[in-house]
Amino acid sequence: MSTAHSLVVGGGGSHLSAEMRAKLKSTAEQMCQSGKGLTACDEGPATIGSRFEAVGITNSEETRRIYRQMLFTAPGCENYLSGAILDPETLYQKSDDGVLFPELLKSRGILPGVKPHLKIYTLPGTNGDTVMQGLDSLNVRCKEYVEAGAVFAKWRSPLVIDTKKGCPTSLAIKANMHDLARYALICQSEGLVPIVEPDISLTGTHTLEESIDINIKVQAELYKAMIDHGVYMEGSTLKPNIVNAGRDCPESYTVEEIGSANIRVLRDVFPVAMPGANFLSGGQSLREAAGRLSAMNKVKGNSPWNLSFSWSQALQLPLLDLCKGKGELQLEPMAKLYVEELEIASKAAKGEWDGEGGGHGKKRKLANLFA
Repeated sequence: MSTAHSLVVGGGGSHLSAEMRAKLKSTAEQMCQSGKGLTACDEGPATIGSRFEAVGITNSEETRRIYRQMLFTAPGCENYLSGAILDPETLYQKSDDGVLFPELLKSRGILPGVKPHLKIYTLPGTNGDTVMQGLDSLNVRCKEYVEAGAVFAKWRSPLVIDTKKGCPTSLAIKANMHDLARYALICQSEGLVPIVEPDISLTGTHTLEESIDINIKVQAELYKAMIDHGVYMEGSTLKPNIVNAGRDCPESYTVEEIGSANIRVLRDVFPVAMPGANFLSGGQSLREAAGRLSAMNKVKGNSPWNLSFSWSQALQLPLLDLCKGKGELQLEPMAKLYVEELEIASKAAKGEWDGEGGGHGKKRKLANLFA
């Protein structure tokens, strides 16, 4: 019997066929290409509808289809995008030419993914901590999404830091991270690369130091759960929040300190087996998110991961502002601005963006995080 190390299979993913592991790993690597990121278009009809209505646009399935078509076909967007996260509704919609959106995206070199989770549920007795629902029948929905053309999925588990209330509680952290691990295991069994998204909100008064501690605790629980569940780590990716102080924190931090804080968290716990992380914007402006992502890439040194973007509001809200007072989507100027924004995001993913991105309040300096 051959003892070649290349044939040894153990650890996460050992239940998967060699062909499935190779497929998942290849897809994850394609999602984590240098200078490219993900466009997050997975808002449900109500969420995107509220954004439309805020600028005077009527919310309808056709309006949503036309808008998403612009995001997928803007000339040059494929130069900056490795993937697009879709709402299930969008997964089954077609272009003006009758081409299903997943097929359209693939023809442009952009991988189509889907958001499979459902609604948030408040955990009783936790002072407001939540979990995401949707694990029931997830395998059935994943089969349907694969048949529709999706190659990856993304599950968000939101948490809030509130030191006065003791949030997030250990119960909430464990419940959410184990849900993410189970979701990842189910996705891989059906052929989808799972993006795991532990989303710690910027809401609150916590300091950057406190944010570092909580983010390390949350992510450590996540990766331990993924390993315990037998998730194939090479065939999965991360969508984390940008580690930062709360919006109402009286202290302020430089963009360099924020960048270093994020690398500190990743170096402490992020498995080298996972090919990359695509950071969410979490209510930050494009310039703020780009400045902080660029700062991370400038100081990541020999860290092995591709660090890029997976943004929704940071990219889309400026586009919708172009529609104010017009009564309809301004597709051509929106497409032009969108590609300009993606170029900024791409530069940030390579550490080449020098815009703003610091914190709030009174400035002060942190000690060297890598000392």
